[in-house]
Amino acid sequence: MNARVLIVAALASALLAGPAWLAAPVRAQSSDATGLANTRDFGHANGAQVYATICAGCHMPDGQGARGAGEYPALAANPKLAAAPYVEMMVLSGNGAMPGFAGMLSDRQVAEVTTYVRTHFGNRYDDVVTEQDVKALRASLATASAD
Repeated sequence: MNARVLIVAALASALLAGPAWLAAPVRAQSSDATGLANTRDFGHANGAQVYATICAGCHMPDGQGARGAGEYPALAANPKLAAAPYVEMMVLSGNGAMPGFAGMLSDRQVAEVTTYVRTHFGNRYDDVVTEQDVKALRASLATASAD
């Protein structure tokens, strides 16, 4: 048998058997809180849990960001994170393709996820964001949108 016949036979066999990769379920990364929303403890999720469930779908588990159908900025070693209010505002209100999570996260959760990204992934911004910081910013944003 020559090589051409063997190749055709192998291809025909593969097509008849059906490629296994077509049968495997495809799962997209989620950027929503599905992992936490179905639990009774969503309100108790800490900053690391919020990041892993909501943020990592776009910014990646290691904070390196991603490029492809869109661009998801890296949080790792990101100098913009030096300004805690910037991070808080992004989490609350979003910007561009990033949705805001003001209606989903408590002030405590916003403070904790903000502190988490500012102290992980090579970031060394150790000043802790408090629940009161987020509450004040949330009030400021509400006042600004009312004007």
